[in-house]
Amino acid sequence: MDETGFSDNGDGGAPGLMVDQGAVKPAADDGAYRVLARKYRPRTFEDLVGQEPMVQTLENAFDTGRIAQAWMLTGVRGVGKTTTARILARGLNYEVPGVADKPTVKLTEEGTHCRAIMEGRHVDVIEMDAASHTGINDIREIIDAARYRPATARYKVYIIDEVHMLSNAAFNGLLKTLEEPPEHVKFIFATTEIRKVPITVLSRCQRFDLRRIEQSKLIGLLRRISDAENIQISDEALMLIARAGEGSARDSLSLLDQAMAHGAGAIEADDLRQMLGLADRARVIDLFGHIMAGRIEEALGELQAQYEVGADPAVVLTDLADFTHLVTRIKVAPKSADEASVTEAERSRGREFAEKISVRLLSRAWQILLAGVQEVHASSKPLAAADMVLVRLAYAADLPDPGELMDKIRSGQNPLGGGVSSGGGAGPSGGGAQAMAIGMPMSSGGPGNGPSMQAGRPQLSAIQGGLPKLQVSPQVAPQPQAPAQPAYNLRNLHDCAALASEKRDIPMKVAIQRQMRLVKFEPGKIEIQPTDDAPADIAGEFGRKLTEWTGQRWFVAISRTPGRPTIHEEQEANQQQLLSDAKSHPTVAALLAQFPGAKVIDVKVQVSEEDDAALADPMVSDPLLSEALGDDEDD
Repeated sequence: MDETGFSDNGDGGAPGLMVDQGAVKPAADDGAYRVLARKYRPRTFEDLVGQEPMVQTLENAFDTGRIAQAWMLTGVRGVGKTTTARILARGLNYEVPGVADKPTVKLTEEGTHCRAIMEGRHVDVIEMDAASHTGINDIREIIDAARYRPATARYKVYIIDEVHMLSNAAFNGLLKTLEEPPEHVKFIFATTEIRKVPITVLSRCQRFDLRRIEQSKLIGLLRRISDAENIQISDEALMLIARAGEGSARDSLSLLDQAMAHGAGAIEADDLRQMLGLADRARVIDLFGHIMAGRIEEALGELQAQYEVGADPAVVLTDLADFTHLVTRIKVAPKSADEASVTEAERSRGREFAEKISVRLLSRAWQILLAGVQEVHASSKPLAAADMVLVRLAYAADLPDPGELMDKIRSGQNPLGGGVSSGGGAGPSGGGAQAMAIGMPMSSGGPGNGPSMQAGRPQLSAIQGGLPKLQVSPQVAPQPQAPAQPAYNLRNLHDCAALASEKRDIPMKVAIQRQMRLVKFEPGKIEIQPTDDAPADIAGEFGRKLTEWTGQRWFVAISRTPGRPTIHEEQEANQQQLLSDAKSHPTVAALLAQFPGAKVIDVKVQVSEEDDAALADPMVSDPLLSEALGDDEDD
């Protein structure tokens, strides 16, 4: 390790974030090239910037002797889970003769076991990849070996990477040892899929969620490493790498490695865009301006031009979504523009757009772009799919807000705004409705004129001419009327189920039909016997709903007296009776005998006009009784 705290060991694994220090010296050349993710790997807790809660917890635990038997490290790829596990194993076994002889997080100098642990070759620190050792036999070897004391170190430490890949049998076999391990054994687990780890294992571990690395810190890390490697790289190129890394140090360093090979000693932003298939950020902002102004022809041409120079359509839409997010953040939190990861072009033009575009329109654009990226990824023709997303976005941006339109119509105003002369129609190519919806300045000129150009940027302009003014008839204030209360004549549970269906309360309708046995039904009072699977509060909930729906007081009581079958049971019994009657009918029996293997699976009752009149009688309003009217019909 050099004087700055960067490591130049040769072991693999996920790199964490180094401490924010000055320029670093190039690692000694041992004749074999090592990727940057291995060459500049942290070796102490201080190097893991952004993980302060974990470091504080471990420091207090080590100082007080409250050391857990197992830790669970989780986080996205490349944030340093395996590296943190090795540093933790180093802290547990830290020993410097005459200086330190107990676990600590202050690894000020290299101890007796430090180098072997960080290089992954210490006899008492056993690393296992659960992706390739998933079975119970692998865990059984750990359980058998855990009984023996460490050979030279203070603790025997088992580091199991990607622990979620273990089988259920392996997890179950580990539980007992993990619950009560020997005092000289510690477990450290690492995983990117914490939800796949059984709760029985999680409950036996202290869990630490490693955070993504902030872009500003990631840019500083990349700058220090590129200086140490004597690589000339622009600030914009570093920003592109940090964005593409998405908070992962390992991904960012891998991209820097690739950029060093691509640029042959000097790396510019254009080289990175070509290497990664990225679009020029300034051109993405221009594309955003075209879309928000409704200039769909210019927007499609810009996308085609970016595609021809190697930009991926999905990446272009992703960058558009990112810029939409940036403009929205500047709109609601202006200080967001001052972040180090925001370029000067994004800062200035983002503020300009944020002043002119409403949050509602930005939210609509974000939703369309988010869905559009998925469509482009799934399409066999990415450019065509991206074109359709831009068309959809331009026309959606051109739509005024429905609520504002209704308010203007009610007040007798032109819903498209005042001062619009009669003439041609409006559409995204003119951008007029969009400009008026977000309050953009109007430019002079005749119909068909393009947007005005100021300061080298496309400005949103209003259309010259539009729809004629709407003729809105004067409104007469309605006379207040007392709300009519619907009258409900509930006579049985069938009526109650029908009312629940009318109120669109399907759970209550199902409960009435399947979980209530009627004992007594009177106006305002119902006695039921709930079924075994009915909830405990079914009577109170039923009464509350009836009172709410009808406006009348209903009392529902639970009776110990056995009730009649539920509506569902009666319907099932009636259907079975109809099937039985149909099978015994001479004509049906003859058909069944004529066609061996045939079955009667359903019976539909035909109701005559006389029966319809009978159904209107209150005495036969029950649906179960209405079905009986068809018993004399031939099925």
